Amino acid sequence: MTAPARARANGSCTLVGAGPGDPELLTIKALKAIQAATVLLVDDLVSDAILALAPPGARVVYVGKRGGCRSTPQAHIEELMVAAVREGETVVRLKGGDPFIFGRGGEEVQHLAGAGIAVQVVNGITAGLAGMTLLGAPLTDRRYAHGVVFVTGHNHPAEAGTDWRQLGATARDARLTLVIYMGIASCARIQRELLDALPAHTPAAVIQHVSLPQQRHAVTTLGALQETIARERLASPSVIVIGDVVRGIQAVAHGEDAAPVAGTRSRAV
Repeated sequence: MTAPARARANGSCTLVGAGPGDPELLTIKALKAIQAATVLLVDDLVSDAILALAPPGARVVYVGKRGGCRSTPQAHIEELMVAAVREGETVVRLKGGDPFIFGRGGEEVQHLAGAGIAVQVVNGITAGLAGMTLLGAPLTDRRYAHGVVFVTGHNHPAEAGTDWRQLGATARDARLTLVIYMGIASCARIQRELLDALPAHTPAAVIQHVSLPQQRHAVTTLGALQETIARERLASPSVIVIGDVVRGIQAVAHGEDAAPVAGTRSRAV
């Protein structure tokens, strides 16, 4: 038996999307994988309520990666996964949200494949979708938005980063909703450059701790985005949603049809 074949025979590895935090938002497949795990490698954003679903004897390894904080090196996480599989463990790499949306799941699948280890991926509900849904508003709406863009505000150190001016122009012309992950730290630049293409009165929302008991949100405009974040003391982990679909949050709150946002209004929950 070749080395790759032995690796596949010894153990198994599954990348599981834990969703935004509420255990009731897990898929049935994700729950089954968590309950079958002997080793769980867990991100910072996975809630305690979800970890409580793991078997009592399972080994939990915290491998947090959060912007602005000391993080476990990605290469080390990948080597831990390979080693555990080769030791015969049933490994679950438990990630907040979805493994393939800003979760570096693609990198991990490729690394394990190179080591001869087949990986199963279980999708999870991503925070940008869950946050708006919990506030009663869609990400697409035939009246306001013909599509949605998920984009990160956190750039790879070796890259120049997103061209927010160009993205804003595209969103304006194609009528797209922008959902920005990890954008709090870069909010000043994001706001400044988007304002080159989008009007200041463009509706915006910031949703912190999506689906958790401490969830909070503020509804505002692009022109007042940074000011609102500071005033409401919103911080990571948050998603920023920009576009006319944000009108739906206020419409639901006031029991009326969606209408253009006038001025700046914010509300925390």
